[in-house]
Amino acid sequence: MLPAKPPVVERVTNWSLRHRAAAIFGWLALVAFAWAVGTFLPGTDARSSPAGDAGAGQAALDRQATREPFWENVLVPRDDTAAVTDLVTTLTTSGGVAEIRHDQVSADGGSELVTFRITGAGTEIRANLAKATAAVDAVAARHPDAHLAQAGDLSVSGAVDQSIKEDIKRSETRSLPITLLILAVVFGSLVAAAVPVLLAGTTVFATFGFLSLVDNWIPVNSATSAMTLLIGMAVGVDYSLFFLRRVREERAHGVDESIRIAARTSGHVIVVSGLTVVLCVTGLLLTGLDNLRGLTVSTILVVGLAVLAAVTVLPATLSVLGRHVDRGRIPWLGDRGTRSRFWAAVAGVVTRRPALWSGLAAAVLVLLTVPALGIRLQDPAPTESLPRSIPVIDAAARVQEAFPGVTMPAHVVLWAEDGGPVDTPALRRAIGELTARTPQPAVVVPVDRALVVRIPLGGTGNDETASRTLTTLRETLLPRTVGRVDGVRYAVAGRTAEAHDFTTQVLARAPYVFGFILLLAFALLLVVFRSVAVPVVSIVLNLLSVGAAYGVLTFVFQDGFLAPLLGFTPYGGVLGWLPMFLFVLLFGLSTDYLVFILSRIRERRRAGADARTAIVEGTARSSGVVTSAALIMTGVFSIFLSLAAIEYKMLGLGMAFAILLDATLVRGVLLPAALALFGDRLWRGEAVADLKDRSRTLHLS
Repeated sequence: MLPAKPPVVERVTNWSLRHRAAAIFGWLALVAFAWAVGTFLPGTDARSSPAGDAGAGQAALDRQATREPFWENVLVPRDDTAAVTDLVTTLTTSGGVAEIRHDQVSADGGSELVTFRITGAGTEIRANLAKATAAVDAVAARHPDAHLAQAGDLSVSGAVDQSIKEDIKRSETRSLPITLLILAVVFGSLVAAAVPVLLAGTTVFATFGFLSLVDNWIPVNSATSAMTLLIGMAVGVDYSLFFLRRVREERAHGVDESIRIAARTSGHVIVVSGLTVVLCVTGLLLTGLDNLRGLTVSTILVVGLAVLAAVTVLPATLSVLGRHVDRGRIPWLGDRGTRSRFWAAVAGVVTRRPALWSGLAAAVLVLLTVPALGIRLQDPAPTESLPRSIPVIDAAARVQEAFPGVTMPAHVVLWAEDGGPVDTPALRRAIGELTARTPQPAVVVPVDRALVVRIPLGGTGNDETASRTLTTLRETLLPRTVGRVDGVRYAVAGRTAEAHDFTTQVLARAPYVFGFILLLAFALLLVVFRSVAVPVVSIVLNLLSVGAAYGVLTFVFQDGFLAPLLGFTPYGGVLGWLPMFLFVLLFGLSTDYLVFILSRIRERRRAGADARTAIVEGTARSSGVVTSAALIMTGVFSIFLSLAAIEYKMLGLGMAFAILLDATLVRGVLLPAALALFGDRLWRGEAVADLKDRSRTLHLS
């Protein structure tokens, strides 16, 4: 009989152990190559295309030879005529603006709005904005009682971009020490703690290098970069943690081939887990949204590189370090044991009365899910996303309160079907009919061969009032006015329209994404464990965990619970794309823990233990590692709670809470209880498959 080949992961690890220098320096060369790619072949910042009707309008504008001009607004008290006159005069002589208007008065009659267009093209635009801002500041200094507030297209977007950059910098500086601290507590050794951090750090560094090249074809925005950093650190450290803990466990038992055993067991689990995350994230491509394509590619890259590092350079590094991996011991910290007495006790209790504990744990998760029944998907406006401690955001909020919708107007794009000029007397009359029916004054802006009509929608720009006005504009006002002009096409773009169309497409495609993930998870777990019960149990547990995360997000951010503590102001909704993104990412990451725990349970079962003993011992030998990994992920994602944007806070709380809940209540209590209910039936399919494999092997021999 021919000897069976070891699994692929073990063969890769064996190569790394035989060629340790090649594995380590090969990884460093890959990281250096990625850095060179990012430095010398930078991306051209591929632009994302909005969804739906907003995308059609933006595409029409992109075809024009010139770009749509930027407008700024300044709020001035109406009774301060001296300040208004001074402002208009100073702006006129600043040399950077045109089309100054001051004919809008707030509904209460207390404020007047001065609007102007920033002139120039390319780099001149930012320079002229600086001139205009300096002019406004000079007038504000001469009239301190007027409390001037400037907010417009460029000033608000600039404040948002600056806030995102500062958030990314904060996440970078905080993620590393938090991760290192948790690992030091887990391992009780500075060297052992440093190894996963270094591997995860180089993984993220290499990913950013390759993303710079990807940005030539697929848009990669700053939010994607922030999430790539945290996902990369969390996953990279987790995989290293799983492998290193298994090596230390085998060494504690006096096993010489500890690294090869870790490759055969934990290495296999890491590959399966990484593949699960990658395949789950590809479900985001079914949305057809450009904004999520970059996130999908970045997640695939960082997870793929983390898996590669865990099965190649990590074994080689551990082989070089040997027992020195435990150097830098920290007294009273770290656990070199192989079995968690706490989780063994919990598993022993819940497996004795599995029906009771399954019911109680499931009831808690369902109770947490209840608030999600009233969830409202709604993106925040910039004034709702960022705190008013930022001066421009405060100014935008003041302008918004006095003139609802001005800071986020709808951009009605008009162009000719034949690509020629569209500005005709007939169209101008139709535009006059349109603007006469809008709630607030509109501005008509020529853009090469197209026209843009800027129409304030009222409300905050992204609330129900703005949404209703947008629907009326699209379905009633436009068809009855400009829609009757022959040869003219129209679409509504702008921030409000883009957010509305994005959420609409997410909701329309969500069933396909959810179905894809569920079928994929079922098929993958069926292949790995060769048991129908395992994927069924996994999917149910994951759904309960995700549902609980949805409920907590709704309770905290939509209803405002803990708002003062977390430093945000609720705006009555939850980010439109977040539930689907959480579903995809949590399904992939929580499967990591499930595969790891079930693999240890299966090991005990194959060693001859009965079903209950295998569950208790498998849980005891894996849940401690899973809890440690979850603490690292929770700590990393909790960094988002300290950032300024409410979107990051939502993502951070949703991920951190769901992962911690999944690793404790779900995997530590509900999973062993559910497995105990199935008993030996859980592994019946695998036993039959094993018998067939043995029969086939004997027949071939």
